[in-house]
Amino acid sequence: MTDTPIFAGVAESLRTAANLLSATSDTPRLDAELLMAHALGVERQALLLDPGRYEVPDHYANLVATRMAHTPMAYIVGYRDFWTIRIEVGPGVLIPRPDSETLVEACLDIARREREEGWPSRVLDLGTGPGTLLLAVLSEFPEATGVGVDASDFALAYARDNAEQLGMADRSEFRSGDWGAGIDGPFDLILCNPPYIGDGEMLLPDVADHEPAEALFAGADGLDDYRRIVPDLPRLLAPRGIAVLEIGASQHISVRELAEAAGFDVACRQDLGGRDRALILSRSPRGSQ
Repeated sequence: MTDTPIFAGVAESLRTAANLLSATSDTPRLDAELLMAHALGVERQALLLDPGRYEVPDHYANLVATRMAHTPMAYIVGYRDFWTIRIEVGPGVLIPRPDSETLVEACLDIARREREEGWPSRVLDLGTGPGTLLLAVLSEFPEATGVGVDASDFALAYARDNAEQLGMADRSEFRSGDWGAGIDGPFDLILCNPPYIGDGEMLLPDVADHEPAEALFAGADGLDDYRRIVPDLPRLLAPRGIAVLEIGASQHISVRELAEAAGFDVACRQDLGGRDRALILSRSPRGSQ
């Protein structure tokens, strides 16, 4: 890589960068725009509103080259927008996925249709990473408090910073731990996005070469962590509590069987792509969709 600019004006630079990134990214134009906005220190909307007012920074070429080498966009710009909040991330931290917003949508639907006002009061996020699900849900339920648990102290540092940046530090607590071990309930709502990729599954270079394997892989069938998490949920949930678990698109039946064996009624919610994405566990049919 070089510090020498390889592009001319902003509009031409965006076209050139998008062409260069087309072999790396499914969204090359968007990546080019986000990298340019990051290089300029402005929001993408401001850049698109009046691109002619800006000059291309010298280091834009370096950013494009870094993305061409399959470094995830979130690691380059230092954040990922999720739901209505911005989550700070960096190398070694799992990057929030849009599909995980399905869990937040499920929580809002449950609150609207099934629960009394003030639900949830206490939220637990198992495997919180940089605080993604917990902070997104707390942003929608301003009276709620929550606990996020993760085995990675590195990820928890990001989670605490995110809570501070979002003004939720006084409503959230982050603990180092092994799933629910050492945690005392009851919680009205439990969220969990555990590792669920089988050890032999192939991933894109953006993921396989950069994101933490311990946050992705879970044994030969991808179910190892569900086998530990689900049996412990009855201890942690309030009598009318709800647990919402993210699953891989082919894991609905397998995880449902684990949940039913633990005494739960189970409903499934699909993501925007029509894939099974979230299982909703309750002790009564009121939690079903």
